[in-house]
Amino acid sequence: MRFAGIQKVIGFLLIASSLMMVPPVLVSLYYHDGTYKLFLDSAGIFLLLGLLVYLPVRHEKRELRLRDGFLVVTCSWLAVILVGALPFVLLSSPDISFLDAVFESASGFTTTGATIISNVDALPRAILFYRMETQWLGGMGIIVLAVAILPMLRIGGMQLYRAEIPGPVKDSKLTPRITETAKALWLIYLGITGLCIAAYEAGGMDLFDAVGHGFSTVATGGFSTHNESFAYWNNPELEAIALFFMFMAGINFSLHFLAWKKASLQYYFRDNELKVYALLLFAFIVMATFALYLTNTFDSLAASLRHGAFHVVSVMSTTGFTTDPFYTWPSFVPLLLIFVAFIGGCAGSTAGGMKVIRIILLHRQALRELRMLIHPNAALPIKYGKQTVTPQLMAAIWGFFLLFIASFAVMTMMLTATGLDMVTSYSAVVACIANMGPALGEAGVNYATLNDPAKLILSFAMLLGRLEIYTVLILLMPEFWNF
Repeated sequence: MRFAGIQKVIGFLLIASSLMMVPPVLVSLYYHDGTYKLFLDSAGIFLLLGLLVYLPVRHEKRELRLRDGFLVVTCSWLAVILVGALPFVLLSSPDISFLDAVFESASGFTTTGATIISNVDALPRAILFYRMETQWLGGMGIIVLAVAILPMLRIGGMQLYRAEIPGPVKDSKLTPRITETAKALWLIYLGITGLCIAAYEAGGMDLFDAVGHGFSTVATGGFSTHNESFAYWNNPELEAIALFFMFMAGINFSLHFLAWKKASLQYYFRDNELKVYALLLFAFIVMATFALYLTNTFDSLAASLRHGAFHVVSVMSTTGFTTDPFYTWPSFVPLLLIFVAFIGGCAGSTAGGMKVIRIILLHRQALRELRMLIHPNAALPIKYGKQTVTPQLMAAIWGFFLLFIASFAVMTMMLTATGLDMVTSYSAVVACIANMGPALGEAGVNYATLNDPAKLILSFAMLLGRLEIYTVLILLMPEFWNF
């Protein structure tokens, strides 16, 4: 294990983290909310910690191996989450404990959107902006951002890219150089964010809300500047804009890059995963709409469609925006939404969940096994597009599915052991491990009333889901530490 190289990357990221305090300082000075000092203090602490970690190993030049990549990614996310909690701890009102601050920071950087803050409207503007900023940085991945800069440190980035990027296929590169790939993804991410902000402002939001919700939407984070989320505006036009950009954020960003580079939409229409993603959304929207209408939750089919479609897209993209407290709806729809969060968006998107491509391949594997019962000697390969899926990839997907479900089950039991009811426990674990945010039961409004052990478990669930299970759990294997 090349600990010096790992230490160098973490130190660099801590130093770079001090820069993310600059925008909140400017926001604080502009709105005169008096919080700029705590952000300056945070920046100074980040910089000092980063230098203490980085300077002793600044001359390290050895290439990181794949094993090192898993460790540096997990440690880097943990470090950023822990130091990112500092502005919340230093905030005088409301008074936020360290554990609550870590929960809020983890929720932001992992783009989960679960909050322990009861009155978001009362927060200073700079704190509101900072919450959105953490989601935007976490959306495409801080590590992918660092990969674009790591060549300056003479440390290879492919190991980090493979360890951090969500989805089962991680070796395909958009450009010949991994650094250029990371830069391309971030440029597309930045461009879509700019379009989303402009659309929100044109739809009626003021600039501050438009920027904040643009960050949160494209990152599929779900934090809002208001307690009521999108219900604050009660504006169908803004909801339609949010729905469109949540859908776009749930699509593989490689498709956005190829469509932009080639100036052609054909890449969207030819992608099998996107077709299934859209089909599933349509089916779930139909089910939710008619369920809401038939249970008289809303007084018209149009209103049922409006709220049903918004929440299905919000949940499946794991954004977590709401237009109505869906945890109060008839039980079928909230349960449907929780199961939809399990699926999530496309691989290579900012969405969480298990990813649509895994669901497709698991479905095809199940059909293959049924056909093998009828034709036991037949050669029935599993295909995706024109390519045959290798047994190694299918084994990795089945392994991920097992670990995902097992993690969900274990953490649900752990939450019930802390004294939470079953509905709150299973829905909160799904909401956090799928990086979706809103849950049911006691966690329906927010997570403020949950006990401290539950918050700690759910913070781990957020990180586990964001780094797609393997990257974190592999560190628990004794063989991983065999040198």
